[in-house]
Amino acid sequence: MSATTSGSLRRRHTAHRARVITGVVICVLFLLPIVWMLMNSFKEQRDIMTVPPVFFFEPTLDNYLGNLQRADIGPRMLNTAIIAVGGGLVSILLGGMAGYALARIPLRGAATMGALILASRGVPPIALAVPMFLVARAIGVTDMHATVILAYCSFLIPYVMWLMRGFFLALPKELEESAMLDGCSRFGAFWRIIVPISLPGFAATLIFSVILAWEELLFALVLTSRDATTISIAIVGMASDTQTGADWGALSAVGMLSVLPVILLALAVQKWLIRGLADGATKG
Repeated sequence: MSATTSGSLRRRHTAHRARVITGVVICVLFLLPIVWMLMNSFKEQRDIMTVPPVFFFEPTLDNYLGNLQRADIGPRMLNTAIIAVGGGLVSILLGGMAGYALARIPLRGAATMGALILASRGVPPIALAVPMFLVARAIGVTDMHATVILAYCSFLIPYVMWLMRGFFLALPKELEESAMLDGCSRFGAFWRIIVPISLPGFAATLIFSVILAWEELLFALVLTSRDATTISIAIVGMASDTQTGADWGALSAVGMLSVLPVILLALAVQKWLIRGLADGATKG
């Protein structure tokens, strides 16, 4: 083996080790807050506040069993699931059709139009939340699931449109052309041919949308008061509802309950989610 080849292999191995180490460090940084919250959820308040931190302690379930009834966790988790899944489904329906139009219908500046719609996500959410609240209050639809779902669609649809446009651009146009030669309209070709073929992309984008909607706080805080409040509102309420300082054990327990469904969902579908988002974001 020549010196040049040996040096090239050595550099390749060094680069590979650097990538692995970087990936491990990034994973640790992302997982550390979740691990810390999980530990605190099983600690007594005195152990949580101990300095330096206590890593070996007698675990307790009191934070899960004794402190959660006051926050109505069950109903609020159900509200969160209804709103997140509802917002994801509506966004998939509307954003999917918008993405198809930008990918297939010959429009001048379609790519620029799509980029501008995606760039609308740069608008500060509070700039949209206040007008939405004023309109919802004027027509009497505050604190309703449907109102929050429509508000969530305002930030989900641009993502869905952009990702699905990438999927549609990756499909050969001959599929629709053959269907239209057989008598299908453009709309019929979309529903009968393109949608079934693009189901993996729709599934990945739906999962991404549900995860985004599940963790949203601002719109739910502004548009709900009691019946449609989400788990995020429960955490905010628990943090501000004590006179002796935050009950970090109860907050950690509710936090774990709120992130656990998202973690389990992401782990269950990670292969399809990563592949689908990568295809939708890069193709076309």
